[in-house]
Amino acid sequence: MTLENLWAGWRREYIETAAGKLPPGREACVFCAILDEASDDEEMLVLWRGARIAAVLNAYPYTSGHLMLMPYRHIGEMEELNVDEGMDLLRGATSAVRALKTAYAPQGINVGTNIGAAAGAGIPGHFHIHVLPRWNGDTNFMTTIAGLRVMPEALPATWKRLREAWPE
Repeated sequence: MTLENLWAGWRREYIETAAGKLPPGREACVFCAILDEASDDEEMLVLWRGARIAAVLNAYPYTSGHLMLMPYRHIGEMEELNVDEGMDLLRGATSAVRALKTAYAPQGINVGTNIGAAAGAGIPGHFHIHVLPRWNGDTNFMTTIAGLRVMPEALPATWKRLREAWPE
């Protein structure tokens, strides 16, 4: 079975709003716009900012609590990370797991990345790692029969919950 598309027009506005906040001369990358230090963290769903990386809620989550970690530097490939960015990403992923366990008490957690469009990267030009909580049965009849997912929590509530649970 294949998943059907559920059209959500508000997504385009989110992408265009974020991309429209880029300084002149920067490549049009939604992640770069979100990570811009002048952006409003709550509005842009930034959960945490470190020296070289940040944690951001996924605006199109698979489950409530689905977040991403990414370097500030605009790079598209994992091997372009320098050692400090790589170490910070691993530390950030560890903090994200702690926050998810505190905020949601999931039965499991997925940590992974999609490198390149063929691997499923929605934004292939800016490397990022996904961290998301999982529960037994979270792929329920809505996904199996109707081919769509139901999010039980609004993004602002997820942002607040995880921001408060972030260990640093």
